[in-house]
Amino acid sequence: MLKLVKIGLLFFGNSQLLIQGFISSATKTFTIVNKCDETVWPGISSNAGVVPVEPTGFALQKGESKAIHAPPSWGGRLWGRTHCSKDSNGNFTCATGDCGSGKMECAGAGATPPATLAKFTIGRDGMDFFYVSLVGGYNLPMLVSPTGGGSGRNCSSVGCTVDLKVACPSELKVTSSDGEVVACKSSCVAFGRKEDCCRGEYGSRDTCKPSFYSQVFKTACPRASSYTYDNETSTFACAGADYQIIFCPTSTTKYIVSLKACVF
Repeated sequence: MLKLVKIGLLFFGNSQLLIQGFISSATKTFTIVNKCDETVWPGISSNAGVVPVEPTGFALQKGESKAIHAPPSWGGRLWGRTHCSKDSNGNFTCATGDCGSGKMECAGAGATPPATLAKFTIGRDGMDFFYVSLVGGYNLPMLVSPTGGGSGRNCSSVGCTVDLKVACPSELKVTSSDGEVVACKSSCVAFGRKEDCCRGEYGSRDTCKPSFYSQVFKTACPRASSYTYDNETSTFACAGADYQIIFCPTSTTKYIVSLKACVF
């Protein structure tokens, strides 16, 4: 997208000078779509040192969409929050993906895991790099699709389009107060072990390997990142594209797995 930006220069020495004109700035458009059967509250956080994207949080009813414009060299992450409400003191909280701000806008804060994340690095050497991460767990199906005729290595849709809550092992399940399964933790979030989180002596590609749990995620969602060093099979790249981020792209799809059949 090409956006015209109005600029002005004021006050040189003792004289006031106003110069008005327009410069063009190529921006990226992210169209966020909610195809879920429930309201989703998207959250957005920008990486340190880049111009932040606004707004940083909002509500999308079933069937609604919203376009967000990012600067040409932007990096950050997008996710969906679910089961959100305000308490008697006006504090806004969500059962999954909460960013801890106490408000609908996340204001720079990231998602509390488990949450399905779409991560972007825009405009690096003329390319956009993106992937969908389940490293911190899963709460919603998500698909990232390039739009507008983008091209490049692996310039195609990526994400996790199935309901992993159905297949979530009991020890990873997150339930609401009424017993509904609302999210699925990763093994790192659930257990905090170094071998699951790729920390300490497991902090390299050679020493940190997929776990049983991450392979359950990968089997269900082969085009999403399932653990820290899974980026080689899940990072995609485009040039000249905008992006559509869809929650519940196929809302009726379920993934049912026999855990006994997945013992590696």
